Amino acid sequence: MIVLKQMLILFLIMLVGFICRKKSIINNEGSKVLSSIVVNVANPALILSASINKESVVKGNELLFVAFLSIGVYVFMLIMAQIIVLLLKTSTKETGTYKVMTVFSNIGFIGLPLISAVYGSDALLYASFFLIPYNVLIYTWGIHAMSKNNEVSVSNKIAWNKIFNVGVIACAITIVLYLSQIRVPAFIESTVTSISNLTAPLSMMVIGDSIALMDIKKLIADKKLMIFSFIKLIILPIVGMLVIKTMNLSFEMMGVCLVMLATPVGSMTAMLAQQFDGDYEFASKGVALTTLLSVATIPIVSMIMGM
Repeated sequence: MIVLKQMLILFLIMLVGFICRKKSIINNEGSKVLSSIVVNVANPALILSASINKESVVKGNELLFVAFLSIGVYVFMLIMAQIIVLLLKTSTKETGTYKVMTVFSNIGFIGLPLISAVYGSDALLYASFFLIPYNVLIYTWGIHAMSKNNEVSVSNKIAWNKIFNVGVIACAITIVLYLSQIRVPAFIESTVTSISNLTAPLSMMVIGDSIALMDIKKLIADKKLMIFSFIKLIILPIVGMLVIKTMNLSFEMMGVCLVMLATPVGSMTAMLAQQFDGDYEFASKGVALTTLLSVATIPIVSMIMGM
C-alpha cells in the first residue's frame, strides 16, 4: 500500500511535467537543464544523505554481502537479456537495444526517490552499491551491445572516464562516511538534505516532459514492445525476488532489490542508442512505455511479493 501511494505521488508529479511541456512552460533547453540538475546535483545529494551523521546500524560484512548481491543481480539481468531476445525473435537492428533495455533500469530518476520514500536512508545506503556495477556495465557492455553491428571498434568508443562519474563518486563517499562515522557539520547536513529533496519532483517532471513528446497510442499499439514490457516489469522482478527471498535478507535490503529489478527502462538506454548507432526512436519508446506502465506494475509486483 505504501509503494502504491508513493507511485501515485510520483505519477502526479510526472503529470505536472507532462502538462508543463504541453503548455510550453518547459522547452527542450529547460528539460536538459532539469536533467543535468538531477543527475549532477540532486541525485548525488540524495545518495550522500544516506550516510551523513547516521548511526552505523549496518555492519561491514553486511555491506560486503550487498556488494556481491548487486553484482549477482546484474549477472541475472545479463543472462535474462540473452534469453529475452531469443524469445522475442528480435531483428539484428533491435537486438542490442532490447538487451540494454533489459539490463539497465531507471535507478536515478525513479529507483532512488522511491527507495528513499518507502524504505528509508539505510536502504539508500544499500542502493548505492548497485550504482557502481551499473555504471561500469553501461559504459562497457552497454556500449558494446548497442554498437555491436557498427564498423568502428567499440574499444575506441568506451568513455572510461564516465564510469567514475559524480554518482559513483557520491556512492564511494557515502560508503566511506558511513563506515568511518565521520561527523559532518549540521549546516552541511541540512544543505545536502534540502538539495536531495529536489530529486523526486525534478526527476519525475523530466520524465513527464519526455512522455509528452511521445504518441501514446503508437506506444500501446506496439505488441512486441508490450510483451517486452510485461517481461521486464513483472516476470523478471518476480523471478528475481523469488530467488532473493530464499536468502533471508532484511526487509530494507529486499526492498532495494525489488525496486532495482522492477523499475522501468533507464533513460540512458536512449542516450546510448543515439550516440552509438542503436535504434534511438525504439529505445525512447521503450523508456516511455515502461515508465507509464511502472506506475501500476511496481505496486503489483510489491503486493505479489508481500513487500
